[in-house]
Amino acid sequence: MNKANLTMLYMLIFVLCLVGCQPVSNKPIQRWQHAANGAYAANISDDATLSVVSSVHHGISLWDLKENALIFHWSQQQDSADNLVLAADIAHDNSHVLTASRQNFSLWDVKSGESKGYWQIDGSTIRDVALSNNGKYILIGKSDGKVVHFTPDNGRRIEFLGHQEKINTVDMLPNGRIALSGSNDFVAYVWDTQTGQVIYRFNHPSRVTMVALDPYGRYAFTADSKKSANIWDLKTGKRISQLQYANRQEVFSSVQFSKNGELLATGAPSRKVSVWQISNGKRIDSWRVTPKEGIHPASAVVYSVAFSDNNHIITESSSGYAELWQAQ
Repeated sequence: MNKANLTMLYMLIFVLCLVGCQPVSNKPIQRWQHAANGAYAANISDDATLSVVSSVHHGISLWDLKENALIFHWSQQQDSADNLVLAADIAHDNSHVLTASRQNFSLWDVKSGESKGYWQIDGSTIRDVALSNNGKYILIGKSDGKVVHFTPDNGRRIEFLGHQEKINTVDMLPNGRIALSGSNDFVAYVWDTQTGQVIYRFNHPSRVTMVALDPYGRYAFTADSKKSANIWDLKTGKRISQLQYANRQEVFSSVQFSKNGELLATGAPSRKVSVWQISNGKRIDSWRVTPKEGIHPASAVVYSVAFSDNNHIITESSSGYAELWQAQ
């Protein structure tokens, strides 16, 4: 083979390698509009079949993602611009939905659409929420640094007082027995909701902005506002990996573990959706969700991400769109 042909062969191999390293597509496979003028909060169920969306003009909407069909429209909690639902969670078993504004929270039955309760808090504001199977337990992270584990059936309350500053993020296993919370005090705690006792303490170099628990009890995720995003073994408390990224910082607005336990999906306030290898923390795919029309510069917060299977991701964002993505 002459030198010119050899050079062409090397170039062809280089181009093929570049193509192989690119995402399957930078555009979603499908897109559905769930809020015409943008959303204030959204959450996708762990099995990616349901989503709940909060918007000022449509109230709270529950969607069937398989059919893109509106199931219920709930308006009584969100009746004014001063009482917007800014946090929501769908139980792992898809039985109930929890929605919360700054001062109150509501529990909804997915089968009947009926409200199962409405509660108000005093003296602080709600920062984040989580819900157990059957709507049995509710977790509320508050601005006063307290995390409340609440049982709607009997009104039982356990307050976790381990944090020193306001809570930014909370999560809970489907059985409601283990909670994870992150705060401005640079600490994330895994703790027992029946006793309030700390199980693990994860220290960070800056305020903890996102936590998540694998619903199958294998992993915990914690991330701060600078450059520390970690995946932990929930059985041992040891770090499995740290997410690898070149940016000075990445902030996450949503997280979910894949059912097979190999992948992690994250969403960000920068429109970015990423898929990571749990074992080594390497990013293996990424996209940017569709921004809201007419906004310059283009922007959207990814409120929720979910694996519909190991090769597809569904997102809900502040632009009001649900989108389906092909993973690599």
